[in-house]
Amino acid sequence: MSSLPPGLAQRAPLLPLDDALQDLLRQAQPVLATESVSTFDADGRVLASDLRSALDVPGHDNSSMDGYAVRVEDLQRSPVLTVSQRIAAGSSGQPLAPASAARIFTGAPVPPGADAIVMQEDCTVLEGAAVEVKVLPTPGQWIRRRGEDVAQGAVVLAAGQRLSPASLGLAASIGFAQLPVARRPRVALFSTGDELVMPGQVAPEAMPPGAVYNSNRFFLRALLQRLGCEVSDLGIVPDRREATVQALAEAARQHDLILTSGGVSVGEEDHIKPAVQDLGELHLWQIAIKPGKPFAYGRVRHDQGFAHFIGLPGNPVSSFVTFLLLVRPFLLRLQGAQATEPEALSLPAHFAWPKADKRREFLRVRRNAQGGVELFPNQSSGVLTSAQWADGLVDNPPGRVIAPGELVRFIPLSSLMDGIR
Repeated sequence: MSSLPPGLAQRAPLLPLDDALQDLLRQAQPVLATESVSTFDADGRVLASDLRSALDVPGHDNSSMDGYAVRVEDLQRSPVLTVSQRIAAGSSGQPLAPASAARIFTGAPVPPGADAIVMQEDCTVLEGAAVEVKVLPTPGQWIRRRGEDVAQGAVVLAAGQRLSPASLGLAASIGFAQLPVARRPRVALFSTGDELVMPGQVAPEAMPPGAVYNSNRFFLRALLQRLGCEVSDLGIVPDRREATVQALAEAARQHDLILTSGGVSVGEEDHIKPAVQDLGELHLWQIAIKPGKPFAYGRVRHDQGFAHFIGLPGNPVSSFVTFLLLVRPFLLRLQGAQATEPEALSLPAHFAWPKADKRREFLRVRRNAQGGVELFPNQSSGVLTSAQWADGLVDNPPGRVIAPGELVRFIPLSSLMDGIR
């Protein structure tokens, strides 16, 4: 007979992170409605349909320099040309007369007949409306061709792209004052745990034994807002099953996602799993990562359908890391974003990690002046100072020790908190 505790022999093995992420992304089929917003206000939003240009950009051949529009053939006969016209940006010139030059400014249309621009620094102005060109240009020099940036009919920005400031400028350059984007995800956020106290409610010197300030609520709310979510902060739910069921049921009616912190482990006071199962279905992923093994995904039903549910671990670093690795790509995919993978770099370790773990580890590190990464000395899942100190994570495979100088996979926190880009 097995000596294992009841139920442990039947417990599913820890799920690899990549498998959990792919399963999660499959669940996050884009279902959000779309809306039209001002291009001014679309930074960070996910484009809902392709943007196709109705015009060439630039719309005409134009000068990229202040100088003189010339015909190269004329200069091969004489470096001195008559200045026949002046063309500023926003105006148009006349066809270039033989043996003449047009004074031209940056952005101005190149007059018909001209085939090069000479910078004003390479010219000498002469008396009698003439100019001497000191450097023979090549055909096409300093001319920006019509459509060289954007061709009429081209898809300039593709659906599923997360819009950046450069994207907004590009959309404006082809005439879009409004952009179709996915609606912002509506997320209900709450914490569980009778030990949690909000800052400001109890002074540090008056904290009762076992109490802790609710730090997770602050960084999770900030991360959600950086991702463009509409956040309903539902506070702290008591460690009682009926209270947890009520909070989930109420949150499900008006939100796309319910995000909780704490209560997803297997202890007697962890009520999230049975509460979600009462209201819908739950896949409790015991994920093979460190920190962050306790993680849950499920669905909470309501009369109009369902809300997604994600339960994060209660330890602050575990909650922080699993949000970045799993919740961030889930929310991006829910909005229709196609690119959810963070940037990763190969950098030398300027530390030793002599003890391998059977789980995939995410070590809090930061780059140093020597081009490597150094390790925060305390990698405990409860040490939030490690997340504040770090500028990235080392993605260390299961069973691997790290010797100083070895190359490691470094994921910058900036790429995990982009716009959060």
